Amino acid sequence: MKKTKNIISASDELCFWSCDGLVLRNLEDLKKSLMRMSKKTFEYHVNREKNDFATWIDNVLGDRVLANKLKKIKTIKTTIKTIENNLNK
Repeated sequence: MKKTKNIISASDELCFWSCDGLVLRNLEDLKKSLMRMSKKTFEYHVNREKNDFATWIDNVLGDRVLANKLKKIKTIKTTIKTIENNLNK
């Protein structure tokens, strides 16, 4: 895990692989991908049973507070807003 400009990035082996093939290293990558992500892809990763983004943020990026916030969110728009707020802290 590397930290650059206050952004923590995952190492190559711990990157997030989206079901549509995107590879995400940090919150900035996640925010950008969410802005163009299809509803189908989002719902694959975020649904009643799981929130893959929150799990990755907690386990890999080490931000339990953000992860807990995201676990309660079920829409792309609110997920993006929450991540933006976190990046702007």
